[in-house]
Amino acid sequence: MNILIADDENIIREGIKRTILHAYPSSSVYVAASTEEAVKVLERRHIDIVLTDILMPGMDGLEFMKISHRKYPHIKWVVISAHSEFSYAQRAVQLGAKDYLLKPIGKKRLIELMESLDEEVQKQSLISKEESVLKSSLKYLREAVFQRLASGLDIGNFDINPIIENHPEFHLVMVRMEEGNISAHLEHFIIDNVLSELIEMYGRGFVISLDRMNLLGLITLNQGKQIETLMEELQTHLKHYLKISFHMTNSERIEHIATVPKVVTKLRKVSALPVFTPVESSSDKAIEAALQYIKAHYNEELSLEKVASVVFLNPVYFSQLFKQKTGQGYKDYVISLRMEEAKQLLLHPKMKLADIAERIGYQDVRHFTQVFRKKVDVTPTEYRHQHALSVPD
Repeated sequence: MNILIADDENIIREGIKRTILHAYPSSSVYVAASTEEAVKVLERRHIDIVLTDILMPGMDGLEFMKISHRKYPHIKWVVISAHSEFSYAQRAVQLGAKDYLLKPIGKKRLIELMESLDEEVQKQSLISKEESVLKSSLKYLREAVFQRLASGLDIGNFDINPIIENHPEFHLVMVRMEEGNISAHLEHFIIDNVLSELIEMYGRGFVISLDRMNLLGLITLNQGKQIETLMEELQTHLKHYLKISFHMTNSERIEHIATVPKVVTKLRKVSALPVFTPVESSSDKAIEAALQYIKAHYNEELSLEKVASVVFLNPVYFSQLFKQKTGQGYKDYVISLRMEEAKQLLLHPKMKLADIAERIGYQDVRHFTQVFRKKVDVTPTEYRHQHALSVPD
């Protein structure tokens, strides 16, 4: 088995990896701390099983699974979460997840799941795998030839008649990511998958990568389908998923494949391309994701800058948005969350203050005591004594 573990917590990634390798030493296990890293692994390795956390930097695990399904339909997905909300588990199953694991993950449960998934992987016959590889090879060869053609390069002796026969008339759709983004690997992956899925819905065709920032789709529309409708839907989806600005345009109907290089050059040179940016309402999703992340990691080093990076927001903007949405400053919110947990732990008379402090994210008992007193108006010990009578024996 080839397994990918996508989780931003190193201790979780390595723990799962050790458990799987101990039970299946012949397996290849890869790890990723973000969806950006996960995408790179998927593109470089044949992966059979992906275990992904819900709260991931770049894109949440459920959306990552949804986006990846078209390109990697054979992968078995397992969702990991620190939350037991039924809605998460329900959506995971609806998207095709094989299971939904809650942190902390028990070794016995994990091994049982791997045994079940290993049987499913083994059932994929060698013949079907060979057919899949052959189809993929032919697909990539065809698209590589068209990429050279679209770029105005010599295609040598390659036969493009199969493309001409399958697409006697077609449209081209170009999506260009805004220049200046240092890393657009994840966004490139998203555009490729979203546009490919829409092409399958509206007709037939394929998507090629012109370069790091530009993708080109070829589509022969089904009868009754309109290119304008496809473009509207493409815009909606990309504004939802992408974290960067982008441009998109399309050609008129093309009947002669020899004109493709000129059309592509024209699409590249269009100066009045509209610039689309992520929808403003995505800020609500960003803060919701941040709140979920904070609840799961409040006992760790949790700077504003770190949480802002998890939801891909500028720290200053994130701080303003957080206060606007929650009514509290970021620091006050985290402290309040920690102090409420401390109150519950103080009701256990046998727990030491040092253990409580460490449990909620403070390594220094004195600092914890100072923060608690400032927030609650009494020391942790005084609070414990005040509530001692209400604690059952």
